[in-house]
Amino acid sequence: MSKIRVGMIGYKFMGKAHSNAYRALPMFFPKVIRPEMAVICGRDAVGLEQARAQFGWEGAETDWRNLVKRDDIDLVDINAPSDAHKEIAIAAAEAGKHIFCEKPLALNLADSIEMLNAAEKAGVKHMVGFNYRFAPAVQLAKKLISEGRIGKIYHFRGFFLQDWIVDPEFPLVWRLQKDIAGSGAHGDLGAHVIDMARFLVGEFQEVIGMSETFIKERPLLTATTGGLSAKGDKDAPKGQVTVDDATLFLAKFANGALGSIEATRFAPGHRCTNSFEINGSKGSIKFDFERVNELEVYFADDAADVQGFRRVIATDAAHAYSDAWWPAGHTIGYEHTLTHEVHEFMLALAEDRQPVPNFLDGVECQAVLEAVDKSIEERRWVAISELR
Repeated sequence: MSKIRVGMIGYKFMGKAHSNAYRALPMFFPKVIRPEMAVICGRDAVGLEQARAQFGWEGAETDWRNLVKRDDIDLVDINAPSDAHKEIAIAAAEAGKHIFCEKPLALNLADSIEMLNAAEKAGVKHMVGFNYRFAPAVQLAKKLISEGRIGKIYHFRGFFLQDWIVDPEFPLVWRLQKDIAGSGAHGDLGAHVIDMARFLVGEFQEVIGMSETFIKERPLLTATTGGLSAKGDKDAPKGQVTVDDATLFLAKFANGALGSIEATRFAPGHRCTNSFEINGSKGSIKFDFERVNELEVYFADDAADVQGFRRVIATDAAHAYSDAWWPAGHTIGYEHTLTHEVHEFMLALAEDRQPVPNFLDGVECQAVLEAVDKSIEERRWVAISELR
């Protein structure tokens, strides 16, 4: 297999990000299967055509059902809102298409399990979009942990902080409606931190959390579209916010480590602070996505007069993916994590294996999300096993 034809559903923020990844992959990773940008899909014909031309797709469809039935499509990319994931993914699996689906995998655990079962029954390859795993600095963190260089893990503390809805006049976009998004900061931002914790530390055992919706009502959208930069009208009628603005929880991991995770959209000054610190018996590591090329590392066995966190710039060829990009010290950014994500999918296709992270990872993340929700509702520790 030298190429794979992609049909993508969604053309806004993540549609642009995925398109860029497909276009960049052959230039910087020429030895993997080449993704061909065959068809882009969306409901608004005018906006869709603009995106098709701008992003470089060959054709367009306004109905995803037509896309998944096409014989000239091998891979279905789903980056539409969360309420559409399940129906599209199951139809794509039944049509024998490989699937790349953005996170969170579904609105709830039951739906995500249905998606996994459908993909496994069809025997197709499937991937979920936890792109932050693919930053070279995060890959270095994984390497240091796997090699035992920071010892037995004691603590994981992670947080994803944003501030784009602090203004109470920001409109009621789809991300603030539970029936479309599934949850708010918890599922949107917290899902990434949960996946990072699973990737680096291991499986969750039990959790206890709390959440808050600070702004209960917001102006309804006056236009048919609205995203992270939507504009509000203070005179517009109000609608109810049905998701959390912030969720925090404590966790115990199966390996004995303790964790704390925070996700909020009400942290002024934080545009995209996706950060973690991990403490082990031999050292610690710290990462902040706003400084994506850096990993802070501390080794307890350093000489006493030079002990302290060191800043490692993960752009040398010694680090994952870095030899494909620029000379050492020439930084990369957000978009590169998605190119690396697509690279993993294309490698998996060539090697006839499931890519990682896949729908199983999406299911495990959803189980933790729902265990936290259950703990908040019942005001107690909830074991992840209770969700099975």
